[in-house]
Formats: sequence, C-alpha cells, structure tokens
Amino acid sequence: MSPVRRCSRTACGSPAVATLTYVYADSTAVLGPLATYAEPHCYDLCAEHSERLTAPRGWEVVRLADASAPPRPSGDDLEALANAVREAARPQDRPAAREAPRAADPMEVARRGHLRILRSPEN
Repeated sequence: MSPVRRCSRTACGSPAVATLTYVYADSTAVLGPLATYAEPHCYDLCAEHSERLTAPRGWEVVRLADASAPPRPSGDDLEALANAVREAARPQDRPAAREAPRAADPMEVARRGHLRILRSPEN
C-alpha cells in the first residue's frame, strides 16, 4: 500500500488533500484539512474534487480553513500591493544621492538608496 492517501472518488488516483465528513443529524457536510489517519466514515478528496464539492439539497457545506496552507490573497491584499507598486513607481524629489547620515539618528552609520546600515546599540 502506498504511504500517500488517494482521493476516495471512483477512478481518481490523485493524492488526497482534504477530508469530508457528513454530520447527518445536522444535515451538514464538513470539509476540512486532511485527517491525520484514514477513518472508515470519512472520505479523502483531492484538490479538484474538494473545490467542486456540492451537498444534497437542504444540506449545508462547512469548509474549514487549513491552518498549514498559506492564505490566499484577498481583494484587499491585491489592491494594497497595486497601490504600493504605484507609490514606488512615482517619481520623487530626492536630495543629493551621497548625503551624509542624518544626525538625528545616532544608530544610522551609512545609507545607500532605501537601505540603511545601523550601528549595534551596544557600540
């Protein structure tokens, strides 16, 4: 037997990424991260089948977030990224490129573009 668990759907040999459990008393299908071990009353599903999962009429599908998977970017994340790119591309009035370190910040030793070299607080 292969150590990789496979999708429970007939004729699908893809690796499982999620576990489906039915709660008959609540008419609910719960789809969550892949269970640590295979249980007889649960179904392991691949990514494609877990995304396309639908429940019977009158049932609710509860999709639990996978904490180990990186979160997908939301519309706000993409908009913030686009705004940051626009801001960085905007021409700025800059003083001379070889400016001495600011006297107000005793920790700053040198500056090159947007990078700063800082002195250790112990020194």
